[in-house]
Amino acid sequence: MPLPAAAAAALHSSLCFSSPKQTPQPSISQQPNIQLSVKSKSLLHKHPLYTPAHSNISFEIKEKILCLEIMGVDSGKALSQNPSLHTASLDSIQSIIFFLQSKGIHQKDLPRIFGMCPKVLTSNIRTDLKPVFNFLSQDLKVPDNNFRKAINKCPRLLVSSVRDQLKPCLFYLQRLGFEDLEALAYQDPVLLVSNVENTLIPKLKYLQSIGFSRDEAVAMVLRCPALFTFSVENNFKPKFDYFAEEMKGKLTELKGFPQYFAFSLDKRIKPRHVEVVQSGVKIPLRLMLKSTDEEFGEMIRPGAG
Repeated sequence: MPLPAAAAAALHSSLCFSSPKQTPQPSISQQPNIQLSVKSKSLLHKHPLYTPAHSNISFEIKEKILCLEIMGVDSGKALSQNPSLHTASLDSIQSIIFFLQSKGIHQKDLPRIFGMCPKVLTSNIRTDLKPVFNFLSQDLKVPDNNFRKAINKCPRLLVSSVRDQLKPCLFYLQRLGFEDLEALAYQDPVLLVSNVENTLIPKLKYLQSIGFSRDEAVAMVLRCPALFTFSVENNFKPKFDYFAEEMKGKLTELKGFPQYFAFSLDKRIKPRHVEVVQSGVKIPLRLMLKSTDEEFGEMIRPGAG
């Protein structure tokens, strides 16, 4: 359930994080869909969670569920993926939200962040979250006003160990030749939360297994970092098999255009290859896949060759 604008504006005095300062009650016509200004207990008594079917759920859990739902977070998914939420206090969740906001994260960003990474809700600010922002600042040279950009691009940064994950991965990527810290922070931060031994290295080994040297494989991922995010079984293998067996392509074409693996096999590669074959026109791999439908149509029309 998305968080209403009025609810977002009133969150600090809401069900979850009610302020000790008393504020005037709005009139019925002024109240949002979820009346955040009334006390949480009264609100809960009127909420469906308080039906007899849910009588076995404690007030604290009901309060937490409603809090998550008001923020726009799927409470069932969050509690399932992060069982620690069952015992977390609302005060601790409040502290985490305030900390993230102090780092430039906006209220409207929280549903997606918590939805993707509910473990953030029970993180330790001192030992878990602060080191991540220090890493962004010191290792990736991200200025404070751009923390939000990096975190929104990859919320998993917030649940990654700096010592065991982020720093070792950055070291490995830099050894390969990834020198653009800005690109790693804002475009490809997902690489930093990838496992070096189980995710990154196997991609390079696969490229070597189909005939590329290690240097060529490294050059390909530097040119197209997204290669590190593709599945060997579900992406590389079927696309390479089609390239080699049906398209009769050469490795030099892939070396020059590794972005081939980023295109959909069924929606782009196969249909365009079929049209090229039927037209009898020779078209470089890059143009065949990157051109717009209009440009592609012009290239394969009769007489274009």
